[in-house]
Amino acid sequence: MFLKKLERLDQDLTLKINSWNSEISDPIWSFISDIPVWIPLYVLIIAFVIWRLGWKKGFVVIGAAVLTFAFCDQFSNYIKAATERLRPLNDAYMLRNGLHVLEYGGKYGFFSAHAANAFGLATSTYLGLKADKSRNYRWYGTFMYIWAFLVAVSRIFVGKHFLGDVIVGTLVGLSAGFVFGLIASWIIRNKFTKKIRNI
Repeated sequence: MFLKKLERLDQDLTLKINSWNSEISDPIWSFISDIPVWIPLYVLIIAFVIWRLGWKKGFVVIGAAVLTFAFCDQFSNYIKAATERLRPLNDAYMLRNGLHVLEYGGKYGFFSAHAANAFGLATSTYLGLKADKSRNYRWYGTFMYIWAFLVAVSRIFVGKHFLGDVIVGTLVGLSAGFVFGLIASWIIRNKFTKKIRNI
């Protein structure tokens, strides 16, 4: 009974957020939700991390980010198959109540891999960069977490995920990014003695 009420609350909150759409915002949310458009950002992040930490330490951080991505993707696929929770665009209740859909595809949606990957990338790289004590990377963390939030929320606006999918995905991404980011930081502190370049 409680789970049914929780599910209905998730549905109604998702519909409420999804209803804040317009002809102006729809293309923006579709753009943000599209993974390939962020490839240049990923390349910039890789270049920035290597520039700040050097090749060896930089690849440790990049490796942590890749592992975070891999874990979030595979765990999301496993949970989707295990729970079989329909995406909003496949849910009759959501469609009857006016769900605004901008993207199609995929049957199950719990939890959002987009949200997990975005927050995982933000967390793992931010923690890794903090190994460089010569700079304050709060600006980087602020930018990345705002970007991750927009990516996560875009999934509601395009009709691919419930709010609950996004919240759980965010928590998974933060947790995975934290773990792999800490591992990267530990490796940098304990396996590399050469001082990080102060540019």
